[in-house]
Amino acid sequence: MIQREGDRLKVSGDLTMATVAALHDGLGPVAPGAAALVVDLSEVGVVDSAAVGLLLAWLRQAQKSSVELRFENLPQNLTSLAQMYGVAELLSV
Repeated sequence: MIQREGDRLKVSGDLTMATVAALHDGLGPVAPGAAALVVDLSEVGVVDSAAVGLLLAWLRQAQKSSVELRFENLPQNLTSLAQMYGVAELLSV
């Protein structure tokens, strides 16, 4: 589930192959020139490699609109997956 409060998105629940397909458009419309968006992942539970793919897709979507996207409060298991796949720098972890 994603709750949007201005330029802040709060993601909760599991980010797995079974759940991420419904979240790919979770950033919603990203207007060019908009302020930076912050994605808070403090309430995310179970993750798998699909979570990493979702975050990278969101980054691409934001970059196409020239909007800065920052991730905060990544769960340790998600950070570990990003490091294992060599994309931790892209996610700023």
